[in-house]
Amino acid sequence: MAGENNRGAGIPANMPGARPPVAAWLRTRMDQLTARERKVAHLLLSNYPMAGLETVAEFARRASVSAPTVLRFVGKLGFTGYAEFQRQIRAELDARLQSPLGKTVHMPEAGEQDLPEDNSLLQRFGQAVQANITETLATMPITEFDAVARLFAATDKTISIVGGRFTDPIARYIAVHLKVVRPNVVHLAGQIDNWRDHLLDMGRRDVLVVADIRRYQSAVVEFAQVARAQDVTVVLMTDQWLSPAAAHAHHILTARTPVPSNWDSCTALMVVAEALIASATERCWPIARNRIERLETLRGGEGD
Repeated sequence: MAGENNRGAGIPANMPGARPPVAAWLRTRMDQLTARERKVAHLLLSNYPMAGLETVAEFARRASVSAPTVLRFVGKLGFTGYAEFQRQIRAELDARLQSPLGKTVHMPEAGEQDLPEDNSLLQRFGQAVQANITETLATMPITEFDAVARLFAATDKTISIVGGRFTDPIARYIAVHLKVVRPNVVHLAGQIDNWRDHLLDMGRRDVLVVADIRRYQSAVVEFAQVARAQDVTVVLMTDQWLSPAAAHAHHILTARTPVPSNWDSCTALMVVAEALIASATERCWPIARNRIERLETLRGGEGD
């Protein structure tokens, strides 16, 4: 997500390919908008990005504001006009739906041809992963991260964690660690019908952590939506394009995923997960230490 550092009011419009998703900017800069502009923003986020494909007149009508307010909103985002804003929204929609077949793998640049093919890819891949981590941490809103870390450490709440096809390992990784340092942690795995059974006992004292990157899974999004309707606090861990589950989340943490591959990378998202685990452990250390000591006794000195 866009960070809290001072980058000016608008999104840089003169950097092709560098513009962050509109929703990411809105999540952290909402306080820069007027009351009427916030109505436009909330409507956009409630059905993102499809709402941005409507005409100015229809968008204004549904937000109960004037057309000039919508245009001022678009201008504050850094766009020269509504047409440019919609081109960005369409580009984000295309990126959301892109399959591994649709991704263009980076071709070797000048000078790389002299390197062994595998080594060239290894270097480029490593540089991309490092850049993903650096950008993710540099732009992570600290207040949002701290809010999620506090939830992870809130031992009076039950935390349920669910992931998609490729993000379930991250969900399981978080759950395994949190189960050691605090009680009431559930990893939702297996058949989707089992997730729905779990909803029967979820309510306002529960936290649902959702990990979902493109191509987003409808079952995960639906689960987040139903949980939100039952007053469950929903935390979303996603990529820079934002899972549709963002419309149902109280807190959103994003990580960059692009690498020179037909597949997206979860490395930066794993770094965020490990940072949350570290922060939660520190926040509830008296409880965590007692649990770890008891666990070591039960294990009889055995390793992991």
